[in-house]
Amino acid sequence: MLLRLLMLVTLIASAAHAADVPVPARGGALQTAIAGAAPGDVLILAPGRHDGPVTLSQSLTLDGQGKATIDGGGQGSVITVTGDDITVRGLTLTGSGSDHQTIDSGVQLTKTARRAVVENNEITGNLYGVDIHGADDSIVRGNTIVGRQDRRMNERGNGVYVWNAPGAQVVGNDIRFGRDGIFVNTSRRNVFRDNLFRDLRFAVHYMYANDSEVSGNISIGNHLGYALMFSDRVKVLDNLSLNDRDHGLMLNYANSSDLRGNLVRGAGKCTFIYNAHRNLIVGNRFEGCDIGIHFTAGSERNALTGNAFLGNRTQVKYVGTTDVEWSYDGIGNYWSDHAAFDLDGNGIADSPFRPNDLMDHILWSQPAAALLVGAPAVQLIRWSQSSFPATLPGGVLDSHPLMDPVQIDIPKDMADLAAKRAGKWRNGNADDTKFDPLAAH
Repeated sequence: MLLRLLMLVTLIASAAHAADVPVPARGGALQTAIAGAAPGDVLILAPGRHDGPVTLSQSLTLDGQGKATIDGGGQGSVITVTGDDITVRGLTLTGSGSDHQTIDSGVQLTKTARRAVVENNEITGNLYGVDIHGADDSIVRGNTIVGRQDRRMNERGNGVYVWNAPGAQVVGNDIRFGRDGIFVNTSRRNVFRDNLFRDLRFAVHYMYANDSEVSGNISIGNHLGYALMFSDRVKVLDNLSLNDRDHGLMLNYANSSDLRGNLVRGAGKCTFIYNAHRNLIVGNRFEGCDIGIHFTAGSERNALTGNAFLGNRTQVKYVGTTDVEWSYDGIGNYWSDHAAFDLDGNGIADSPFRPNDLMDHILWSQPAAALLVGAPAVQLIRWSQSSFPATLPGGVLDSHPLMDPVQIDIPKDMADLAAKRAGKWRNGNADDTKFDPLAAH
């Protein structure tokens, strides 16, 4: 009790001495102001260029009011935060170093930088944008983060890199031209919400990160939208993937997660599920992709219900010898190629639906057989299977398909932006190289 009282008295005394401190835009002034600051001070940077790099080790605020720039001069991180309760706000941050080993960044939050806030900054031209490196309960919000373009995509840094930072939040940022928009590794209890991602490899990339949330984000024209790898109990809610090249959503060794209300439109594969178990996939809309869902590698005990598959060239790609039921508690999914009736008007089609037949299985396992796809024998096989369901192979079965698709709206400005990005990665450029999403990261 006495210790808490002493801490409270110390905080009150610090607040009483806190002040707004103007910092002129001249050589060495920022470093001098930081060295002389008292805990709780707000350093208000004058418009113009200020010399970096700088290190913040005690509780204070750097406020550029949208008019000041800190230039790191190509050395290390522009701002390194090592203390608690530090805020970096309203600045343009540029000129980090180029070393991946030291993770040179616009802002680097070290493991002693608990409860840091990085907000409303222009973080541009750095190797990494923000590195949350073990800084618990930190917040990165409202920033514009534009990475460097002088390297190939896989040689760039991430917009936001989260490593072992429980409770960190990345909210409302606009992130472009890095490797991954947000890359999280070995962490937990993180929230990534309402961010916009463009011109990236992955929009959001999870590795060994559990008990977290990805919600309300928009990925436009990236190589891959949202990749959950080796992570459990992640909530992926109400995100958009628009014209991403390879995959919209990917689950690779991702278990016990909840994917709800997401829309994927115009990707190579709307969703790729690889060795992922016990996931709930409900109320999503998969539209206009080459493949709606590629489902493979022994993924088991996943529940798929209330989703809509519209106009995908192949709705489902799955090869198996047993039936996999894709309805739950009497509710299945909507299939745009299911010519169904609903005589009792309950919203459930009167007949079950199988998205694949025996010829699909043959074509996937023996691609050369595609030369025979128009042959009368192939048409006879397909007619026979539609007329005599007992001849169908194992695979996905929806026993209670829906008559109407789930509707998910796209804001008009995002739809217009996505339309401009359509096909970018298919036209060929320096970064337009195919990659294996299951290879090392």
